[in-house]
Amino acid sequence: MRRRAIGTVRHRRSLSTVVALTSAGLVLAGCTAAGKAGESGSSGGGAKDGTVKVGLVYSRTGLLADYGKQYRDGFMAGLDHATKGTGKVAGHRIEVTEQDDAGDPGKAVSAAKNLIGKGYKVLAGTTDSGVALQMAPLAAQNKVLYISGPAATDAVTGINDYTFRSGRQSYQDILTAGTMLGEAKGKKVTVLAQDSTFGQANVTAVKAVLGSKGAKVGSVLAPPSATDLTPFARQVKAGGPDLVFVAWAGSTAPALWTALDQQGVLEAGKVVTGLAGTASYPVFGDAGSKVSFLAHYFPGAGGGNTVEKSMLDSVTKAGGTPDLFTPDGFTAAQMVVRAIEKGGATDTTAMVKALEGWSFDGVKGKEQVRAEDHALVQPMFVAKLKGKGASARPELVSTAPMDEVAPPAKPSAG
Repeated sequence: MRRRAIGTVRHRRSLSTVVALTSAGLVLAGCTAAGKAGESGSSGGGAKDGTVKVGLVYSRTGLLADYGKQYRDGFMAGLDHATKGTGKVAGHRIEVTEQDDAGDPGKAVSAAKNLIGKGYKVLAGTTDSGVALQMAPLAAQNKVLYISGPAATDAVTGINDYTFRSGRQSYQDILTAGTMLGEAKGKKVTVLAQDSTFGQANVTAVKAVLGSKGAKVGSVLAPPSATDLTPFARQVKAGGPDLVFVAWAGSTAPALWTALDQQGVLEAGKVVTGLAGTASYPVFGDAGSKVSFLAHYFPGAGGGNTVEKSMLDSVTKAGGTPDLFTPDGFTAAQMVVRAIEKGGATDTTAMVKALEGWSFDGVKGKEQVRAEDHALVQPMFVAKLKGKGASARPELVSTAPMDEVAPPAKPSAG
């Protein structure tokens, strides 16, 4: 466990680069019972001494460690911004306790139970969707405020009254892809993915989102073990789709994009995929400039607004590198400060009410916490890659207004 107040020296460490996912970002995992945290007489999370203690549970190690670091760097920058550099709100000093879940739901639940048992009323973090689906019921059972981070699964939205999210969800990704299709009715969409749980989940999601708008959604699924991807590229082209939605993960991604380029798929119609972090840009090679990217965020996507500039400057000054999920941490910190400022330091019901319906200026522009289901309604972006290899960088093509890519309302389950 590590504890620190805002403004203290931040520990820097090297992290290995994880395999980037060039996909819409759906992450699925099974659920096990979360259980209740044990009772404790400790006042560790209380505000009697003028300190509000916030538990930050995220992937400091493990497969998603790079994403976890982005989130954590953004969170610290967001606290500096939201408290105007004082580390205090409404007379309370905010102290952050970091816990590493290593992408393991069991470790996350154990860490959260420990913090809740010590009286913590606010938890944030969660890089992985499987972890978020375990943390959310724990928050409801113990009546603590929980703000999930980059976890994209739609199931988190509306899951209960105590759970919020500070990042986007998969529905918003696919709606952004739909903006590139135009009028969906009668259009043909092909999902190109691996024949795996991940790939099939993307097919299901695209059918649910674009199929409901009248698009004819089909799929081309390749065995996860396939290394010769030319036949699948040919199959996609032969179908003559208006839009190809690529959801691909793993080490064969460069071979896939080469095959799509060589078989003329990228010239035949609109091809879209998710823009992952900076480490993924070289994966596309020569194909990068021919693909349309739905983007949650990349540095500069917010147009250099005041809040974005604050995040970029703060993270860079602290020795970090702003990337895909840095805004998720920054936004979570803004939400924590809002909850304490308007709801108090210990009354989680009041904190929840303080966040519901809140509109604010975020890194990406104007954003809103929807009252009905706690979805974070936010703008999304369409981008192109300029250059290739290590020099590849995204360039903003268009911004989808937050209302245009808002997921359908899903009232809280209680």
